[in-house]
Amino acid sequence: MSKRPSLPQLAILLLPLLALGAAPAAAGCSDPPRPGVDWSKCNKNKKQMRDSDLSGGRFEMTDLGFSDLSGARLVGANLARADLTRTRLRGADLGGADLTKAMASRADFEAANLARANLTKAELPRATLARANLTGADLSKASLERAVLAGARLDGANLRDANLARTDLTGATLAGARLGGAYLLLARLEGSDLSQTAGLTQPQLDAACGDGATKLPAGLARPATWPCHPEEN
Repeated sequence: MSKRPSLPQLAILLLPLLALGAAPAAAGCSDPPRPGVDWSKCNKNKKQMRDSDLSGGRFEMTDLGFSDLSGARLVGANLARADLTRTRLRGADLGGADLTKAMASRADFEAANLARANLTKAELPRATLARANLTGADLSKASLERAVLAGARLDGANLRDANLARTDLTGATLAGARLGGAYLLLARLEGSDLSQTAGLTQPQLDAACGDGATKLPAGLARPATWPCHPEEN
C-alpha cells in the first residue's frame, strides 16, 4: 500500500500547475495568419498578407506599417493604436473593427469596408479612403487632413470634431452624418450631398470648397467664394 503524500507535499506538487494557470496568455507573434490570432504589440512590418482571414484578431499596438493586407478579412478585429503607416488595405473588410487611435498616415483603404468601425481619434492624414464604405463609422476627433474620401459612403457616420482640412469629399454621400465641430478648411465638397447632415454651420461652409452641385441643408447658403481657386486646394 503506497503512502499518501502529505498536504505540504501536495502543495509543492500543485504549485507549477497553479502558476501555469495563473500566467497571462502571451501574444503569439510567430503564429501564422488565422481568425482570432493575437499579434498584440508584435512587429508585422512589411509583411505580405493579401486576402488573409484575420477576423476577430487582436492587433493592439501592433506594427503593421508598410504591410500588404489588400482584400484581407478583419471583421471585428482590434486594431487600437496599431501602426498602419502606408499599409495597403485596399478592398479589405474591416466591418465593426476597432481602430481607435490607430496611426494610418498614407494608408490605402480604397474600396474597403469600414461600416460601423470605430476610428475615434485615428490619425489618417493623406490616407486614401476613396469609395470606402464608412456607413455608421465613428470618426469623431479623427485627423483626416488631406485624406481622399471621394465617392465614400459616410451615411450616418460620426464626424464630430474631426479634422477634415483639405480633405477630398467630392461625390461622397453623407446622409445623417454628424459634422458638428468638424474642421472643414478648404475641404473639397464638390458634388457632395450635405442636405441631410447634422450639425453643419455656415462658418464651416464658408471655410470649405464646394460648387453648384453641392447640396446644402435647409437654412444654409452657398458661399460667394465657391468654387475655390485651384491654388487654394
